[in-house]
Amino acid sequence: MRPGTARWALASDTVFDMQTRTSSAQWEGSLREGAGTMKIGEGAYEGPFTFVSRFETGPGTNPEELIAAAHAGCFSMALSGNLDKAGFTANRVSTTAQVTLEKTDAGQTITKIELVTRGDVPGIDEAEFVKLADQTKQTCPISRALAAVKEVTVDAKLV
Repeated sequence: MRPGTARWALASDTVFDMQTRTSSAQWEGSLREGAGTMKIGEGAYEGPFTFVSRFETGPGTNPEELIAAAHAGCFSMALSGNLDKAGFTANRVSTTAQVTLEKTDAGQTITKIELVTRGDVPGIDEAEFVKLADQTKQTCPISRALAAVKEVTVDAKLV
């Protein structure tokens, strides 16, 4: 096993070497007037973020959008894996994640994540698809990492 990797196995006993992933951010200046840059991995994305792009409406991204993208991607992959385990092969699983950031007594807090997933899965009925989506909400790695978020919902439908 190479340095920076971890072992991961599917239910089928297929073992994968998982990489440690790295992203970075730099912030310059004060909170309101400053600006920053976030870089994902090996240059997959690099872009600006500011107070306005995070707490108001302005150009650039923000950490919550990146969390939403990570959660949507992880959920889609994990649901596909759970469908595989149940004997179904998805033609497509598409997920959108909405992350809500609100001021609470504890400070700025992610209070809600809404996952909307649509699946094109031959041979499965809606009830089974929804059941597997609900299971995936509990088990995908990003969902588990975000367990402190009090409300995570899933709206799952076949298309």
